[in-house]
Amino acid sequence: MINSFLKYLEFQKRYSHHTLTSYRNDLNQFTIFLKDSPSPVALGQVEHQHIRGWLIQMVQSGMSPATINRKIATLRSFYKHGLRNQIIDFDPTSKVKMLKGVKSLPVFAKEQELTDVLDKMVYEPGFAGKRNQLVMEFLYGTGTRLSELIHLSESDIDLHLKQVKVLGKRNKQRIIPLPGSLIPLISDYQVEKRREFPDNYSPYLIVNNKGGQAYPMLIYRTVSKALKSVKSLEKQSPHILRHTFATHLLNKGAALNAVKELLGHASLAATQVYTHNSIDRLKEVFNQSHPKA
Repeated sequence: MINSFLKYLEFQKRYSHHTLTSYRNDLNQFTIFLKDSPSPVALGQVEHQHIRGWLIQMVQSGMSPATINRKIATLRSFYKHGLRNQIIDFDPTSKVKMLKGVKSLPVFAKEQELTDVLDKMVYEPGFAGKRNQLVMEFLYGTGTRLSELIHLSESDIDLHLKQVKVLGKRNKQRIIPLPGSLIPLISDYQVEKRREFPDNYSPYLIVNNKGGQAYPMLIYRTVSKALKSVKSLEKQSPHILRHTFATHLLNKGAALNAVKELLGHASLAATQVYTHNSIDRLKEVFNQSHPKA
């Protein structure tokens, strides 16, 4: 059942490797719970009370509502797939409800703080320094995900039209405008890259110190090091720059639907979380400017 479901997600839904791993881990954890229970039961014979028992165990272990809800969503998709394909006779998740939890707002850097980082950061000379600077400017300037940046090819970049083709989740392609400040950075980096790796020139835009495709931890370390000076941030990660990109656009009056397209979100619901931060900014401006605020 699990293999059939994962193949469906991979080849028909076109989910990413990372998403498939999450689904597989959730289902494996549930399988272990079923085997270790006082009355072991197979996945195909699960009933509502078995799932409820797993939820109780996860709550008692201190797992967050968001994580538990993701696992519930995994089971729902799994059993709906089984029902559609007549592998099971009924859906045991039909009576299962999501847990209520506090929605956390996206963490972002303030405009002046990030501007100071990007303008005042001193990078090492040579190829590595130019690459690290490009990583920071590109993530903030385009709002791309870490995985999207890693898989970006030089052929996806059009410096003449000032745009980049990005392959996002579920193999959905979108076009993102390139800020004017990125154009010379990309050009200088490409020249340095050819000089550094004349016999091993990779088609990927961002490469490691040996000329191969960049790996996630390289990008993560680059961003984390640069953002350490931003005191208001409790954590530093590439996704912070994506949150910051979206928040700053909305604060400057960008249309929500336009930001949705730039981020590659499937629906407005995923983008609307950024409006909370934008409203906070509007309240701040109101309190500072209105005579009777």
